[in-house]
Amino acid sequence: MGADISKLAVEHNVINLLQVTDTHLFANAEKDLLGVQTQLSYRHVIDAILQNQQPFDAVLATGDISQDNTLASYQFFAQHIKRLDKPCYWLPGNHDNIPLMAEALKAEGVLSDKYKVVGDWQIVLLDSQLSGSPAGYLSPEQLAMLDEQLTLHSDKYALVVLHHNTYPVGCKWLDQHILRNADEFLAVLAKHPQAKHVLFGHVHQQLDKTYDGIHFMASPSTCFQFKPHCDEFTLDSRAPGWRYLQLHNDGSINSQVWRLSNNDFNPDLESKGY
Repeated sequence: MGADISKLAVEHNVINLLQVTDTHLFANAEKDLLGVQTQLSYRHVIDAILQNQQPFDAVLATGDISQDNTLASYQFFAQHIKRLDKPCYWLPGNHDNIPLMAEALKAEGVLSDKYKVVGDWQIVLLDSQLSGSPAGYLSPEQLAMLDEQLTLHSDKYALVVLHHNTYPVGCKWLDQHILRNADEFLAVLAKHPQAKHVLFGHVHQQLDKTYDGIHFMASPSTCFQFKPHCDEFTLDSRAPGWRYLQLHNDGSINSQVWRLSNNDFNPDLESKGY
């Protein structure tokens, strides 16, 4: 794995990041979820990133790494993320087993740091897992940590990262599983004018939207996608993807979503859930 991002010598006043999310891996390579072999689709995404040659300084893995909560699934994630030869920071999704995830990824050299300062920016990674529920929740401890870091580094622009969506994305079935205490989260951000960008996963689709004065970004899954603006559970035929982000020293972020050019991963569009 590459060196810790805090040791990065920032050139051209830009920090380049890569988001990989919602891999939903199994221990068994042949196992599929909703018609997609998730190990294979994830591996193809890593292959495409390597071929793309777009620069990035670190990887943010934004949850739902495992589907079956096995040691082998987390090991598979780490073994292929290490091919990118950059530091990778993770946070949990609603499907993840946090103790197992932490143990497995640490053993493979995937970093568990939840806040990093680099150049003109700080990056804060939050745990929005609500035990026993697909919905999200930020504990008082998580909110306090966020407030503390934003206060401590008030001279730095902030990218805040979590798994769950803060606002309704327009999929009625999916918006049942939103961040339950979104108002508390937004209240912390409102105290800190340098915190204007939030990156998340969970929704298996590309989103770039300003909500409550905050720039929110979500990205495609490395396996199957949810079709936007559907009341009932509906899969999309769009290809697996990932996101690049450029953090500039004026506090702005440019980002771009990429997808596999040849979509060999067609989900079962008749699926009604999982």
